[in-house]
Amino acid sequence: MHWKFSRTKIALACVVLAGGAAAIAKQPQPQSGATQAAPQVMSDSVLGGIASGKTRVVDLTYAIAPGLPSWPGSPATFEATVNATVAKNGHFARTFTLYEHYGTHMDAPAHFAEGKETLDQIPADHFFEPAVVIDASAEAAKNPDYQLPAASIERWEAAHGTIPAGAIVLLNTGWAKRWPDEARYRNTDASGTMHFPGYSVEAAKLLVSRGVSGIGLDTLAVDYGPSTDHAVHHTVLSQNIFILENLSDMSGLPETGGFVIAAPIKLEGGSGGAVRVFVIVPR
Repeated sequence: MHWKFSRTKIALACVVLAGGAAAIAKQPQPQSGATQAAPQVMSDSVLGGIASGKTRVVDLTYAIAPGLPSWPGSPATFEATVNATVAKNGHFARTFTLYEHYGTHMDAPAHFAEGKETLDQIPADHFFEPAVVIDASAEAAKNPDYQLPAASIERWEAAHGTIPAGAIVLLNTGWAKRWPDEARYRNTDASGTMHFPGYSVEAAKLLVSRGVSGIGLDTLAVDYGPSTDHAVHHTVLSQNIFILENLSDMSGLPETGGFVIAAPIKLEGGSGGAVRVFVIVPR
């Protein structure tokens, strides 16, 4: 049993280190006089610190269950049927039906961009990348229709260096405090318009230019609530950059130094699907 556990740990370490090496390799070399890219290193000591508690593993995933906040008009979101029980069959098993964009999930590029990558076609090394965390919780608390401007990304870069190619950008709006109250999470007014924060199109275009692998946040969508054209979705997904939505509380994450593992269900032809998202953070 001990031997199997050790092999598992070694395998996990190899996967994460490989992802870290790939992310570092993809970083562009800074031009003369340019701001150097933010350093992103996943070392053996950080991985070893998981077992000892010196490294935090932050789970940004909500458990899948009936009744979670969902997009208005979505089909049946989650249903589970018990097929076998230990008492009757000697084992426990269920069949479940799950909408692809329910709970904490990943949008594949094909969700809004025909001919782009489906969930199973996204390169696996894109799921293991440096974390760039931008905190806009104070701004979103004052304005539920807040859209992250490009200037906020530039301020982050002024403090930490250019966002490295391959990074996964996580926007903390503080909206996770409203989960799982669907009415507060959607924040719909009398006319039926939702109000929650998101990215601006200008910010999305800047992140595309940086060559990020994915962007995410803690609301229903990367486009702010009143959006009708889903311009951020189109801007990002058309460039084969994935999206993470309905992430859980990010208030404890540092702006830099973390490492994301975003592992979606490998659903053939999927427009999106459930994803388990972790951020590894040295203490």
